[in-house]
Amino acid sequence: MPDGTVVRCAIHPAIGVARVGNAPADDFYLAPEVPGRPAEPVPPGFKNAAGQVRKEAARFRIYGYDSEGRVVREITAEEAEITWEVHLANRKAAWYQFANAMDLKQYALSTTFRNATVTGALRQALVTDPGPIEISGRGTSGAQYRFDQGYIRFGDGGPIHVPLGELRTDDAGRLLVLGGDGKSASATDQPAITFANNEGWYDDVSDGPVRATVKLPGSSEAMEAEPATVAVTPPNFGQGLYGVVTLHDVIYDLFVRQGWTQAPEEVVFYDQVFPIFERMVNNQWVNQGDYMLFGPGSPGDLTEPGRLARLADPGEGARRDRETVFELFRVPIEPWDAPGRRAKLPPPQPAHQAPFYGDGFGEYEDLAIDELALTVTQYGWLQRWAAGDFVPGTRREPPARLEDLPLAEQPFALDRTPLDDCLGGPFHPGIELTWPMRVPRMWRPPAEAHGLLYRLHILPRGETPRDDFGPVLTPEVCLGPDGPLVASGPGTLTRWLGIPWQTDEASCLAGYDASSYLPLPSFWAARVPNQVLSHNAFQQATDPRLSYVQRLKNLAYRQFWLRDLQGSGYQARINNMVAEWSLIGIVAERPAPEDGAGASGETEPGFPERWWVETERDPAFSAADATWRQLLLVEGSEPRTDRMRKAARSILELAAERGVEPDAVVHPRRRHIRQDER
Repeated sequence: MPDGTVVRCAIHPAIGVARVGNAPADDFYLAPEVPGRPAEPVPPGFKNAAGQVRKEAARFRIYGYDSEGRVVREITAEEAEITWEVHLANRKAAWYQFANAMDLKQYALSTTFRNATVTGALRQALVTDPGPIEISGRGTSGAQYRFDQGYIRFGDGGPIHVPLGELRTDDAGRLLVLGGDGKSASATDQPAITFANNEGWYDDVSDGPVRATVKLPGSSEAMEAEPATVAVTPPNFGQGLYGVVTLHDVIYDLFVRQGWTQAPEEVVFYDQVFPIFERMVNNQWVNQGDYMLFGPGSPGDLTEPGRLARLADPGEGARRDRETVFELFRVPIEPWDAPGRRAKLPPPQPAHQAPFYGDGFGEYEDLAIDELALTVTQYGWLQRWAAGDFVPGTRREPPARLEDLPLAEQPFALDRTPLDDCLGGPFHPGIELTWPMRVPRMWRPPAEAHGLLYRLHILPRGETPRDDFGPVLTPEVCLGPDGPLVASGPGTLTRWLGIPWQTDEASCLAGYDASSYLPLPSFWAARVPNQVLSHNAFQQATDPRLSYVQRLKNLAYRQFWLRDLQGSGYQARINNMVAEWSLIGIVAERPAPEDGAGASGETEPGFPERWWVETERDPAFSAADATWRQLLLVEGSEPRTDRMRKAARSILELAAERGVEPDAVVHPRRRHIRQDER
C-alpha cells in the first residue's frame, strides 16, 4: 500500500489527443479516458444543432506518487495550487515534404523543404507559434487562454491569423485542451492539387508540451510535475471503431522489444487476441470489402458466438480452427529499429490480413511494405494462441468512468486510451500521429522517467525546435543523434503529416485497383471511412414491415462516404473536403429501434448484434432525393420517423411549400456530374 506521502507528481495522459471542430468552443465534448470506451458527448451528438462538428477536448490530470513509485491519489485544485502551461504550435509549412516514412532503411527517401522558395530567416514565419499559455484555478476559461496570437507569413505576403485553440480547466482544476476550428486555406487562393504537400497552404492542427507545477498544502515549494504532450488532430469520423493495429500497439511493441516493459507471461485470449479480431470485424462498418470478409454470416465473422467459443478454446479439438485463422495473417516485417542498414523483407502476402495498405504503398510494388501487418508482439500472441498456449480469460465491458477503475490502474488507463484511439498505420503519412512514434530515440526509457511509460523526450522550456537540417533531409540525418527526433517541442509531432489534413483524408481511401473484386486494401477506414451504412439504409434494414430479404438488401447497401464531396474528380474532391468537411457524416454506434426487426433479442442470420451507422450527415445533401422516394413507394412503406418523412417528401411538395419552381428545389449542395466525369 502507498504510504500516503506524495514525493512527486506526473501528468496523465502522457500523450493526450484533442481533435479539431468548427463548432463554438462551448460545444466541446471530452475525449475518451477508458480503454475500449468511446467518447460519449453530453448532450449526445458529435455535431451541434447548427450541424457544426464539436471539438474533442483532451483532459489532463495530475497523480501523486510515493517514494516507491506507487500511486497515492489524484491531485486536484481542491487540495493544491496547480498551474498548468501548454505551448502549441504548427510547423507543417516550415518543415520538409512528405516522401515516405524515413525509418524504412533502404526504402526510405530523402526529401526537401516545403515552400522552398521562402528562404533564410523568412522561413521562421512559416511556423504558427502563439507561445505558451498558463492557466490555473477551477472552471477557468476566457479570452486570455486562447492560442490566438499565432500568424503565418509566406515570403513577402502579409501575416495570416491562425488560431490554434484554447485552454480551460474543469471544476476540479484539471486541464482541458481544445484545438482549432479545422480551417485550412491557401495563402494565395490556389487550389490544392495533392495529398500531402500543397505549397502555400496552412492548417490549424498542432501539438506541444504540457507542464504543471503543484504546491501541496504545507509545502514551501511547488513540485514540477512530470510533463506530458498534447496533439491536436483531425476529427474522428469513425467513433468507437479502432484500427486493427492501433498507435498503442505500435508503441507498446517498441517498449517490449526495447526491454522497457514486459509483456504478460501468459496470453489471455480476451485480453490480447480477441481485440485484434473484434477490431478487424468492426471495420465492416467503414469498408465494404471488410463487410464481405468479416460481416455477419460470413465464414470470417470471428465474433459470431459459436465461432468465438471455438476460438477461445485452448484444447486440441479446436486447434484446427485456431490455425486456420492464424494462417490468414501475414508475417510481420522485421522492426525498422532492428540493427543493420538494410531490411530483409518477407515475401509479399497481399491476400493475407490485415486488409490495409502498408507504409511503402505508392512508392514500391510487390514488396511486403505495401501491406500492413500486425506488430511483432501481436503476431507473437497469435502464434502462441494458435498453438494452444493461452487461457481464455473473460470478456469484460470497459467501465463507464475512469473513477470506476482501481486507483492504481487509472494513470495507465489514461496513458493508453488516446493511443488506442489513434491508428497505428499505415504511416503514409497518417491521420493523427505517424512513424516517428516507433523510433526508440523519441522516447525516455522508464528508468529515466521514474518508471513511467510513454514519455517523450521533451525540449527544455523556452528552447525553439529546429526546422532546418539543410536543403535535403536524408534518412541518415533524420535518424541520427543530431537529427529532429532527439526531442519533441511545440509543433514537432504533427509537422510530419500532410498539409492540409483534409486533402490527405480525401485522398487515401481504399481499393486503388479498380479491377479488384473488393474495395481493398484500405488506408484508414476506422478514422476516414470508405463505404458506410447510411441512416436511411439502417432504418429500412430494421423495419419489421419489410421482408427479411429486402431488409438484408438494405443492410448490404453501403455508400461511398465522400459521395457528397466527390465532384468531377480527384482535385474537386480534395478541395470540396477542405471547404465542406464538417458537412459529411460521422459513423457512430446506434441501437436498433425498439420496434425494429429483431427487437425480441434474437439476431437473424446475416444481421449484426451491434450497428455502426453514418450519422449527422448534412440533410441538404439528401433533400429532394427522388430515388429515396422511389424506394419507399416500391416497398410500400411510409417513413417511420420525422426525419425520414421530411426526407421523403416529393420535389413537388417541397416546391409548393417554398413557393418556387420544382427545378429550384434541388439544394445547391447536391452535385450533378456527368457519368463520364467520374
